Amino acid sequence: MAAEQKQKLEQQLWNIANTLRGKMDADDFRDYILGFIFYKYLSTKMDLYANTILKPDGLTFQEVEGHQEETALLEEIKQLALDKLGYFLLPSELFSELARRGNAGGKNNFILGDLAKVLTHIEQSTMGSESEDDFGNLFSDLDLTSHKLGKSEADKNELIVKVLIHLDEIDFDLENTDSDVLGDAYEYLIGQFASGAGKKAGEFYTPQQVSSILAQLVTVGKDKLKSVYDPTCGSGSLLLRVAKEVKDVSAFYGQEMNPTTYNLCRMNMIMHDVHYKRFDIKNEDTLERPQHYDMRFEAIVANPPFSANWSASPLHMTDERFSAYGKLAPSSKADFAFVQHMVHQLDDNGTMAIVLPHGVLFRGGAEGHIRQYLIKEKNYLDAVIGLPGNIFYGTSIPTCILVLKKDRNKDTERSRSILFIDASQHYEKVKTQNVLRTQDIDKIIDTYKNRTAEDKYSHIAVAASIAENDYNLNIPRYVDTFEEEDAIDLTAITTELRALATQAKTTDATIAGFCTELGIETPF
Repeated sequence: MAAEQKQKLEQQLWNIANTLRGKMDADDFRDYILGFIFYKYLSTKMDLYANTILKPDGLTFQEVEGHQEETALLEEIKQLALDKLGYFLLPSELFSELARRGNAGGKNNFILGDLAKVLTHIEQSTMGSESEDDFGNLFSDLDLTSHKLGKSEADKNELIVKVLIHLDEIDFDLENTDSDVLGDAYEYLIGQFASGAGKKAGEFYTPQQVSSILAQLVTVGKDKLKSVYDPTCGSGSLLLRVAKEVKDVSAFYGQEMNPTTYNLCRMNMIMHDVHYKRFDIKNEDTLERPQHYDMRFEAIVANPPFSANWSASPLHMTDERFSAYGKLAPSSKADFAFVQHMVHQLDDNGTMAIVLPHGVLFRGGAEGHIRQYLIKEKNYLDAVIGLPGNIFYGTSIPTCILVLKKDRNKDTERSRSILFIDASQHYEKVKTQNVLRTQDIDKIIDTYKNRTAEDKYSHIAVAASIAENDYNLNIPRYVDTFEEEDAIDLTAITTELRALATQAKTTDATIAGFCTELGIETPF
């Protein structure tokens, strides 16, 4: 039943999104539709919570305005809501009320000004409270004055009212606290937008199949996590995926450089009913200005931008994240800078998993030096997993996952070996994209959990072997996937060629006979 409900809600929301699709490009209508869905979510949560508070008084939230004790009641509800929900809305500011006013009498009534004020008030209601940083500028990407919504104010208003009315007709079923149907539907929409966003999709979304692998890798043997961290968290899908693999995650931490994506991540957290006190998402450049520098995390996952530029400033050599290595990652390839950052943030009992381009496995120079230090001096690298090409939006390059653990020395059997998995040929082609199936993901996770070697799929390489290869981790050096071709039967081929030659002579003779009858020259 839940699956059917989820599918229905996803389709309803996607249909409404397409109302905006014809008016603007994918990035813009994504921001508007996700923002409006989020506004309705906040509004519905506010209404439900206020009604719970007012139930002993025999009142509903809408009945408070105009009540003789209106001021006192609203102030009490506000204080309780700020602690419980993190924000506050007046009854007149509820989503359903704006939608009703916009369509009152079946007319297109002007509400753009009121809507802008409501969205601003949601943010302002948190000022001075513990949730201020989590709700500040949350709706900054919803520019209701933008010409993208229409040429005239009337055109803009008409489109917005239309979207609000359609959304108001959908039951988000938030009273069902055992269900996360809306959160999953929201995630589905983000994924749909990513699939059509081309190269820019990588800035905010990790495909669910990859998220699932990373999340399972960092939760092996655990049913609870004290903390999970993503230094390039995008829309937050990877953090939320980790939560699906365990019974409980006490706290979520992340950093995102893009302001729009940062807003989307915070919305996504709240839409999945993660309380504002349980997440701390920052908007900054992780490598240049890390916001959780002194913290250590039990699980770390990341899908950073591949081979991104960064400053590689010599000043970083005094930074604990990089100083011990003696070298910095190249300014044109920040891949190992992200690895170093994550290692610094990893708790002693933690596991980290990061998706990177294959070049990190074999490139020399500073990268080769850092790679050798991580393996030889620190012994942190636990596994290297090769993924198929063309599974990410916006790039077709094959990628790999590095799994690192700080407590490998506790297990003498695995302490001086690295597991290599070549999963590059295990996928299904769906339209223009390669997709990892459930069985492909399960095979990767089972192989990692059990640390098994399998012909042409996985290999456990001992330290000496890694050293012999000069710390080059290119997977074909360790996992032999060579398929021997069938032996060629030269006698059979010779017999077949002779038969073809005889057949050709017969055909030539037949053609020559036809040419003679027609009185023309033969073509040979």
